[in-house]
Amino acid sequence: MTSAGTNDGASTTGSTEPWTVLRLLEWTTNFFKSKGSDSARLDAEVLLAHARDCQRIQLYTSFSEVPTDEQRIAFRELVRRRGDGVPVAQLVGFKEFYSIAIRVDENVLVPRPETEHLVVGALDEIKRLQLQVTDRPLRVLDIGTGSGAIVIAIAKNVSSVSVSPGVEITAVDVSLPALDIAKWNVEKHKLAEQITLLQSDLFDSLDSEARFDVIVTNPPYVSQSEYDELPPTVKDHEPKGALLSGPTGMETIERILNDSPAYLNPGGRLMIELSPMIAQACEKLAQATGHYSDIELLKDLAGHQRILSVQVR
Repeated sequence: MTSAGTNDGASTTGSTEPWTVLRLLEWTTNFFKSKGSDSARLDAEVLLAHARDCQRIQLYTSFSEVPTDEQRIAFRELVRRRGDGVPVAQLVGFKEFYSIAIRVDENVLVPRPETEHLVVGALDEIKRLQLQVTDRPLRVLDIGTGSGAIVIAIAKNVSSVSVSPGVEITAVDVSLPALDIAKWNVEKHKLAEQITLLQSDLFDSLDSEARFDVIVTNPPYVSQSEYDELPPTVKDHEPKGALLSGPTGMETIERILNDSPAYLNPGGRLMIELSPMIAQACEKLAQATGHYSDIELLKDLAGHQRILSVQVR
């Protein structure tokens, strides 16, 4: 960042026009566009709001204001790092997911809007099952919880679909640093009594007698060839283990499909987020196990097959 990052902007551009909020946003938006960002204006607004310690919407009533030198210095550094490819969510330390602020860092995936469909599906399934299971809490498992975004969204919204005796949630991840972030988020949202966190490589650390009614997961599903082509903003700043599955991208999903029946109650449902490019192949994997019925691929808002939803026999 050049003009917006100098002492007063004028020394670089020769202009005496003040660096107002609006001018900073316009300059930064163009800068991010030149770096290939497809959300340049949003990125600029989120970073400037963070530097000014205000809500993004407050920028719209502050266009004519001139940020302080301290705010501009902080903003300049954020813009520089964003220009180098660091995700905005990591720069500000959080990402909004399902209208909930989720803390993130380099140890967890930044929650994507597509994953909200997994939450919607899980809540719908919880509502359906609670019409059938009335003598005990429903039990939900999240495999590869990362930041905890999925289970936190489920827990905070389950009251709108849930009836007594409620829902018990377990979330597992193989990464201890990821679980530290999940723990922070769970405690921040006062959900520690509802969500149990456990270090586990998929099902490995679960009690062999554990049974769940709903299993949700956003597992690694990127193939090696896809991983090699990922943009630096993802490849260089988000955990490889949460992205790369193997040569085909289906290795982790196949393990989950094979192992889930032993941990699902009869009639329980498994919901897996996946890449549209492997959706049909994963559907065939589910069919080949012989353990599932009501196998369907759910589409996201863009019309892409995004979630494999199966019911154990």
